[in-house]
Amino acid sequence: MEEPNPELESFRQQWRAEVSARAQADDNRATKPSKASRRPPPITSLSSSIPLKSVKEDEGHFEPQMFPRLDGPSSPEEHTRNTSTKEPQSALDHYERAVERESQGSLGDSLNLYRKAFRMDHRVDQKYKNKHFPPSYFRSKHTNPNPSNAAATVPNPAHHSLDGHPQTIKQLIASFAGLNIEPAPPAIEGTPLPPCPLADLPEEILVHIFQEVAIIDVASFVRLAQVCKKMAYLVASDEQIWKRVCLGSEVGFGAMHYQWQREVLGRPLKEDTLGLDEDFDEIEPSLSKEAITEALLHAGYSASWHLMFRFRPRIRFNGCYISTVNYIRPGQASPNQITWNSPVHIITYYRYLRFFRDGIVISLLSTTEPADVVQYLTKELQETHRDGAAAHLPSVVMRNALRGRWRLSTAGDNPDADLKDTEGDVFVETEGASAKYIYRMKLSLRSAGRGARNNKLVWQGFWNYNLLTDDSGQFPLGNDKAFFWSRVRSYGDGA
Repeated sequence: MEEPNPELESFRQQWRAEVSARAQADDNRATKPSKASRRPPPITSLSSSIPLKSVKEDEGHFEPQMFPRLDGPSSPEEHTRNTSTKEPQSALDHYERAVERESQGSLGDSLNLYRKAFRMDHRVDQKYKNKHFPPSYFRSKHTNPNPSNAAATVPNPAHHSLDGHPQTIKQLIASFAGLNIEPAPPAIEGTPLPPCPLADLPEEILVHIFQEVAIIDVASFVRLAQVCKKMAYLVASDEQIWKRVCLGSEVGFGAMHYQWQREVLGRPLKEDTLGLDEDFDEIEPSLSKEAITEALLHAGYSASWHLMFRFRPRIRFNGCYISTVNYIRPGQASPNQITWNSPVHIITYYRYLRFFRDGIVISLLSTTEPADVVQYLTKELQETHRDGAAAHLPSVVMRNALRGRWRLSTAGDNPDADLKDTEGDVFVETEGASAKYIYRMKLSLRSAGRGARNNKLVWQGFWNYNLLTDDSGQFPLGNDKAFFWSRVRSYGDGA
């Protein structure tokens, strides 16, 4: 028989004395009537729930203390056994079990279950989504139409369309008619307002100033609409300004030519003795340029000069039209090398067209990139480098430039079409590779990009005409691409 451990025996005695003292203190408190109703029931002897071990037990062996379960299974394994007793039957059951296994970290089991589910139904993922995440689950919350919590009668920008549908752009611009130009607020509160001379001008003087701005640069005039509501109203609705822009020769249709104005080489037109074929015969329009403009204003553009300027086809003079052509040509392997593959050549060249207000056009075909060409597309440099002269100058690329003339289509070119549809084609005639040839192009004005107008020229045909034999041939356009307009600041408003 082993001797008892004195330290263990001392601990047991000390523990018994402590429990006895606590029980006696509880009995003393129970005898006081004043606090009996507030005191919880006394703690019973711990010896009844935690039995003392015999001294004869092995001192190195201790039984773990067990507590009653309060909220379900005591281990994850037991929880899994309780929730997974039912074997999955359908594809959706396998998919749900796979999601459960994946959330528990059992990636191998989840992968096998995913495979079984998709073998049974290849659209099981959609069924799972419809079951657990229906469309109503993603429905956005109802937004408060009055986030400021102010009364509907209070003018507040937080009230959006409380009385019906939002206003159209035309209605919104019309609502700015009675407003005035407000000066800018002071930089420091309490100081006088900064001067605003435009706010004191009569509207007639203000319209005249805006008209001068539009003649110089239409883009700057349109950007005035961003300053204030009053200027936005004048820019969008003042037809007097837009009429002056449309009829003027700066950027409007006064600079458009519907008849030949020059000879092919640029000399003033005296008498056109070229033997033109039927496709390029010029038929004198029955109406003058101004009469056609007035007729189109009411027939095609709802009596709006603003709409006419935006949508009627016209040539732009403050830049040039550039066509970038890329194609691949097969090459030939070197006879001195043994190769399995044949080389290919990527060919890139550019076509340039610059139009002038006097009816002259410059055409150039070159492999030089636009950054090294556009600043030299002038009539003076084209004349300087004629016949290969002045080859030492940086503008030597202009030795291949061709001078010509241009005009827009009229009702005579499309007699069966509507008056509005007869416009939009551009006819270009330039000198050819030799003196006996001239080149003829037929292009159509189009729009490319968001908000841009008349910035694209699409090929309709390309011919050469022999002045000696009076016959023509057509060039194939398999590789040629459309021309796109590019602004060139060195041109200013155009020549």
